Amino acid sequence: MRSVGLLGPGLVSWEVARAVLRGAEPHMPARTVLTPPTRLPPAERRRAGDAIKLAMAVADQAVMAAALDPQTLATVFASSSGEGTNCHIICETLASENRLLSPTRFSNSVHNAPSGYWHIAVASRAPSTSLCAFDGSFAAGLLEAATQCLSMQAPVLLVGSDTPYPEPLHATRPLADSFGMAMVLTPMAADTTLASLQIDLVDAATAPPSVCSEASLEFLRAHTPAARALPLLQALARDTGNEPGQALHIEYLPTLALKIRATPTVRAAT
Repeated sequence: MRSVGLLGPGLVSWEVARAVLRGAEPHMPARTVLTPPTRLPPAERRRAGDAIKLAMAVADQAVMAAALDPQTLATVFASSSGEGTNCHIICETLASENRLLSPTRFSNSVHNAPSGYWHIAVASRAPSTSLCAFDGSFAAGLLEAATQCLSMQAPVLLVGSDTPYPEPLHATRPLADSFGMAMVLTPMAADTTLASLQIDLVDAATAPPSVCSEASLEFLRAHTPAARALPLLQALARDTGNEPGQALHIEYLPTLALKIRATPTVRAAT
């Protein structure tokens, strides 16, 4: 794994949040601030909803930190919620007397809208996968991105993100806040990588999910599917990977979990 991007409540970027994630500073929860993507032309920037803003923000962080050309990167976008605001407005429109739908709103409502905006913005024709696996969406995305990375022997950009639904959908599917993370995965460890990841599928009954020791981070992890990545991000932020002899467990399917060992890259002395 070569780089990380992060944006969430009280976690404004990976570089800023590392001290919080490794326990050197307290987590100070604050609403996630989403800004228009600077990569997009003005017209598309105005149309971009929260899901697009969030996914592109963390993707930008990870790609810049990896120092790779985003035009060349295959991508995997994983989200349990997708673009809830536009879906809500479309449902309201269809329930009204005037059922005329905006084509732009419809195109922004689909699950792969963030990946489409990203690939257009960076002029990429590389392969892209958008997926959803309910609460296991981050694990599904990580497994897919790692599989593609190894099979193609090429870097892959993984983006995992969730934004809350408006009411009344929020009452049925409450999400704590907008949370997004991104990783650039590479097939081989090198001096430029942060860590090596070993990922295995294990029986969920014997692998309870890893949790965050700080209450506010644990609340975020438990109430936002994309934030299931937090135990892994904490291990990476510590620069020591997992605790000796331990592995992380991330929820995936009802019967399966991911077992992850993160080993920091040992860099040559200069």
